[in-house]
Amino acid sequence: MTEEIHFTKGAVRATIYEEIAPQIAELVRASDDPIANMANAAAVLKQALGFFWVGFYRVTAPAMLTVGPYQGDLACVSIPFDKGVCGAAARTRKTIIVPDVDKFPGHIACSSLSKSEIVVPFVRDGETRFVLDVDSDKLDDFDGTDRVALERIVALVGDAG
Repeated sequence: MTEEIHFTKGAVRATIYEEIAPQIAELVRASDDPIANMANAAAVLKQALGFFWVGFYRVTAPAMLTVGPYQGDLACVSIPFDKGVCGAAARTRKTIIVPDVDKFPGHIACSSLSKSEIVVPFVRDGETRFVLDVDSDKLDDFDGTDRVALERIVALVGDAG
């Protein structure tokens, strides 16, 4: 596969997800390196959808997430499972959509520009292995379309490595 992503600029989000998912699948099939796969997936999501921040947090110790590959402003380095949206998604092993991060109890403000967020965990053998964290600088920017598409992309990345 070429290192160029193709998508319809200006299309609705659902269309862009449908266009990029097979390309992400091809990228992760081409590599058995989980860090490289996370890096490419984050880059594709950032480029195609223009989110404020897109990245992965990996479980590196019991109940602790550490920042992995990402695209965007400087990130929080470590997040315990009992803090923030990423920690909550990792702990509950469920996708969390937050329309307004300022109203989420215990939200960790890595950037004051982040207004809404979706976090999708990858779970294998009953344990969270990593989460995909996507932030928007717009309120209420994520919905069921994002949930389904991002869960599919997380499965592609996680199953590849």
